[in-house]
Amino acid sequence: MIPEKLYFKIGEVCDLVGVQAHVLRYWETEFPQLSPQKNRSGQRSYRRRDVEISLRIKELLYDDMFTIAGARKKLQNELREPPKL
Repeated sequence: MIPEKLYFKIGEVCDLVGVQAHVLRYWETEFPQLSPQKNRSGQRSYRRRDVEISLRIKELLYDDMFTIAGARKKLQNELREPPKL
């Protein structure tokens, strides 16, 4: 369950998603959909959407056993499709 907040720090996202900070930073390089904003001091500010995408990336990689490339392609297709009613 994601708390009702506008922005999350990287530590909070790590706790929610269940991965370490270096894993999130790596995913940012591999998944263009995951792009948290950075403030003047360079700290990442994750929006709720970024947290949701991070959770989906973890699900694809850890549960569904996709490769990075496979997960990237699947995520692109999911985000491109209109949501099913």
